[in-house]
Amino acid sequence: MDADVIIAGLGAHGSSAAYRLAARGASVLGFDRFARGHTLGSSGGLSRIIRLSYYEHPDYVPLLRRAWILWRELEREIGEKLLTETGGLYAGDPDGELVAGALKSALAHDLEHEVLDAAALRNRYPLFEWPDGWQGVFERQAGWLAPERCIDTHLRLAEQNGATLRFAEPVESWTATRDGVRVNTAMGTFEAKQLVIAAGAWESQLAPSLASELSVERNVLLWFEPTAGRDAFARLPIYIVDDTDRIFYGFPYLEGQGVKVAGLHFGDKADADTVDRTISANDEERVRTWLRRRMPLANGRRLDAKVCMYTNTPDAHFIVDRLPDHPNVVVASACSGHGFKFSSVIGEILADLVIDGETRHPISFLSADRLVRG
Repeated sequence: MDADVIIAGLGAHGSSAAYRLAARGASVLGFDRFARGHTLGSSGGLSRIIRLSYYEHPDYVPLLRRAWILWRELEREIGEKLLTETGGLYAGDPDGELVAGALKSALAHDLEHEVLDAAALRNRYPLFEWPDGWQGVFERQAGWLAPERCIDTHLRLAEQNGATLRFAEPVESWTATRDGVRVNTAMGTFEAKQLVIAAGAWESQLAPSLASELSVERNVLLWFEPTAGRDAFARLPIYIVDDTDRIFYGFPYLEGQGVKVAGLHFGDKADADTVDRTISANDEERVRTWLRRRMPLANGRRLDAKVCMYTNTPDAHFIVDRLPDHPNVVVASACSGHGFKFSSVIGEILADLVIDGETRHPISFLSADRLVRG
C-alpha cells in the first residue's frame, strides 16, 4: 500500500479531509489536477458566505454550528483570520423559499434572529430598494470566509501532519482491489486501503454511477465600485435577496475588491474541462439589471469578474457517503453552489467515515442512495 487513503481532489473538501485524516494518524496521499493555489474549480473568488439560519434545509444547521467552531479553531491554530463576522440579511417575499426557509431553520434550532418588515428594512438598509410587503431575517452569526486562504491552510496543516500532496497530477481512473483501491494518475499507479473522491465538477468522471444525478453549471462572480456610499457599503452584512425569479447575493465593500455580487443558478450548463471562462456582456448585464432595480449605487465600474462552477444534484443537497457497491470509496461533492462553508466539518466527517466507518454527525439526508434509488 502506498497510503491508508488516497484523496482525489484537493479543493475545499479534499484539503480539509487531508488535514483531518493526517491529524488522526492516517497516511494520506492526495492528488489534484491543477497547480497548487489554482482557482479553476468551485472555490475561487476571494469570499464565500457562511450563515446558520439555513433556508435550504434545517438539517444543515447542526453541521453549520460545528463548521463554525472548526473554522475558529483553525484560526487559533494558525494565528490568521479566515472568517469575518458581518451578520447576515435574508430578504424577499415572506412566503418565498428564502425568508420562509431561513425562519424555519432559525425557529427549529433556536437561532438568535430578528424579523424585519419593509419599513425596518428601509430604515436599516437604505442602500437597497425594498418593495412593500417584503420581509427580512437578520442573524448576527454570519459572515464570509476567505476560500483560497482556507484551502491553503488545510493543505499546509495536512503536510505538517505527514500527508503527501501532489499537484498538476489528475486522477484518471480507479479500480477496486481485494484489499482496497488502485488509482491511476497521469504519472503512475498507486494503491491504498480507501479512496476519497472530492473532485468537484469532475466528480462524475470518477464516480460514474452518480453521473446521471450530477450536472455542472457555470457561474459568474462580479465586483463593482459603488458610484457613492462606499463607507455605507462597507458596513453591510452579507445579504441574500429572493427577487422575482432569482436569488441574488453579495458582500460588504472590501478595500481593494469593491462590492461582490452574483446571481444564483442562471442555469448555464457547462463541461468542467471546456467551461467558458470569458466574461460576456450578458453575464454582466444579468447582474447589473438587478443592481439597477434593487441596489442602484452599487451599479458602478466593474472591477473584476471570475467564473466558477457548481456541481448540482436534482434536490440541491450534497452527497457525503460511501459510494454504493464500493465500501472502500467515499464521495463528497455535488455541493450545488452552497458547500464551501461546510468544508471544515466535511473534512471531519470524511475522516470519521474512513477511520471509524461511521460519523456522529447527522448526514443521512446527504446519502448517495437517495439519488441512486430515485
